[in-house]
Amino acid sequence: MFGKLFLLFVLVPVAEIYVLVTVGSSIGAFPTVALVILTALAGAHLARMQGLSTMMRIRENLDQGFMPAEELLDGVLIFLAGMVLLTPGFLTDIAGLLILLPATRNLFKKWLRKKFDEWRQNPNVHITFHR
Repeated sequence: MFGKLFLLFVLVPVAEIYVLVTVGSSIGAFPTVALVILTALAGAHLARMQGLSTMMRIRENLDQGFMPAEELLDGVLIFLAGMVLLTPGFLTDIAGLLILLPATRNLFKKWLRKKFDEWRQNPNVHITFHR
C-alpha cells in the first residue's frame, strides 16, 4: 500500500515535472502552459459530455426497472478521468484520456470487475500495528 501511495504522490508529480520541463524547453514556456490549459479544458468538456450521456443511460435503465451496474461503473470511471484530466500535466492527461475513451475504458472496467470479485471472495481485512 505504501508503495502505491509513494508512486501516486511522489513519482507521478516528479515525472510530470520532468515532462513539462522537457516540453517547455522544446516549444517554450508559454506554449507549454497554453497546451496544459487547453488539454484540461478539452478533457473537462469531454468528461462532462460523456458524464451527461451516462446519466441519461442510468435514468433510462432505472425507469425500465433495470440495475444500471455497467453505467454506474462508467460514471465512476468518467468522473475519475475528469479529475485526472484537470490535474496539470501531460502524463495525467494521457491517463485521463485513456480512461475516458470507451474502448480503453472497457479494459479498466474489466480490471475493476476482477478486483471487485477478488475483494468479494476475500473480504478479510488485515490490520498490522507497528511500534
